[in-house]
Amino acid sequence: MKLYYAPDTCSLSPHIVLRELGLEFELVKVDNRSKRTADGRDFLTINPKGYVAALELDDGKILTEGPAIVQYLADLEPESGLAPGAGTWERVRLQEWLNFITSEIHAGSALLFNSSLPEEVKSLYREKLFRRFNFLEEQLKGKTCLMGAAFSVADAYLYTVLGWCKFFAIDLNNWPGLSAYMDRIHARPAVQAALRAEACD
Repeated sequence: MKLYYAPDTCSLSPHIVLRELGLEFELVKVDNRSKRTADGRDFLTINPKGYVAALELDDGKILTEGPAIVQYLADLEPESGLAPGAGTWERVRLQEWLNFITSEIHAGSALLFNSSLPEEVKSLYREKLFRRFNFLEEQLKGKTCLMGAAFSVADAYLYTVLGWCKFFAIDLNNWPGLSAYMDRIHARPAVQAALRAEACD
């Protein structure tokens, strides 16, 4: 398999999952501005949406969208426990978390990268984001990970998008439980390996 990625983007999430699973894969870096891959291809021919992550399977099929990719990968190795079995109530809960992270944390923070937005607009987005952080702080009480004691693909995704707070001068120490959660996930060997490989640690 090939994972098309760019540093400091949401492609870190499937990258972490690939390493957690111990699967063989090749990393292919993408220049988000030029839309060229490190091996000289036009990334738009791989993913016409123009953004990472994209996973190329051994048979040449391309899968995009991080939450879909991480569930696909987890299902390749169901004994890993990174995703509950399809059709179970726990799997629905995992999908609920993935949708929350996508719509509220990922989309909510990605807007802050837009340098053309006036500060008063960014302030409104930050206030909404902080309400979501308050919710996460409550949800993590008494838990090691989002789904309870065990690490899941939802944790790889949440860790990835919360990592962008450093670009927005948002101090996660204002949410002690969330900050401690980030430290726990950061310490995982697969996370460290992914960060080293992307040279963004």
